[in-house]
Amino acid sequence: MAKYKIAWLPGDGVGVDVMNAARVVLDALKLDADYEHGDIGWEFWKTEGNPLPDRTIDLLKRTDACLFGAITSLPKEEAQSQLVPELQCKGLTYSSPIVRLRQEFNLHTNLRPCKAFAGNPLNYKDDIDLVVFRENTEDMYVGIEFHPVPDEVVDVLVKHQPKMKRFAATPTDEMAITLRINTIKASESIVRQAFEYAKKHGYKTVTIVEKPNVLRETGGLVLRTARKVAAKYPGIDLWETNIDAMCMWLVKNPQDYGVLVATNMFGDIVSDLCAQLVGGLGFASSGNIGDNYAVFEPTHGSAPKYAGQNKVNPMAMLLTVKLMLDWLGELDMGGRLEEAIAHVIQAGEVKTYDMGGNSSTLDVAKEVSRNL
Repeated sequence: MAKYKIAWLPGDGVGVDVMNAARVVLDALKLDADYEHGDIGWEFWKTEGNPLPDRTIDLLKRTDACLFGAITSLPKEEAQSQLVPELQCKGLTYSSPIVRLRQEFNLHTNLRPCKAFAGNPLNYKDDIDLVVFRENTEDMYVGIEFHPVPDEVVDVLVKHQPKMKRFAATPTDEMAITLRINTIKASESIVRQAFEYAKKHGYKTVTIVEKPNVLRETGGLVLRTARKVAAKYPGIDLWETNIDAMCMWLVKNPQDYGVLVATNMFGDIVSDLCAQLVGGLGFASSGNIGDNYAVFEPTHGSAPKYAGQNKVNPMAMLLTVKLMLDWLGELDMGGRLEEAIAHVIQAGEVKTYDMGGNSSTLDVAKEVSRNL
């Protein structure tokens, strides 16, 4: 019996390509694991009305961790138009499978390292070493939205919030409402993890990215909680910045920062900016981590136009494999993999089109394997 059971979810688009690359490297590392394929993605939305079938949820529940490729996602109307005829007009609404996974398994922490590897021609600046901790289950992404807005919801909001009165006469089908929900428990957890990471890895600062001067209640709650947590970590400074200013300062002086922590939507925004500073989404790995389970995924999309061409950069996926190995406790394997990735990037001989080369996705994976 293998030591680990890994849920294997390629998804669609280039998710399949980069997962093939991941398997090349995992086999070269000789990870003692069984890989169990799971259904997820656009085809299952079109044919079943569910991009994350219940059988896949059941699969994850009997595995140790999950490796996930990428899936296509379209806006509401376009998604409904692609359903097979027998599912049309059944009131089905597309929702993100990865968001559902985060909520279903309470994967409260989204870890996104963004490191500038020496020799990467796509680095914005050298010596960038950023790590984003993004709260993963709350905020604007809880999925509590209304359109049209029920009269009862409008009445309650008008009663309890005077600023809502100016919308009271707006037809309910002419407005939409999305709730931003943040709790002390989740905010305390994500900030504490950011400080623990900074303490373990020698970072001198943790930067909280919010917007409390406008989002006074939700942002204020998060900031007050962060200050209480920070008081327990003498020697590590808490820097406070607004999301808009943070984007500006990251472009100007990215080397000034190390560990960033943010709520769900702001963390999503700032982590993509950090990714671009170190070469783009082709180098951006992430882990969705809970107390007892984790789902690891590159942060790039499915890029359907490149699907099956074996063209895209697999480094984000290979760095994601490194995160999974670390989480499983296979630190030696994870370290060897990162060293091999760094060597291949610095050598600059085997590289995909985005880096100015003409190597395939699998060429890069095989070259990393040779350097393990």
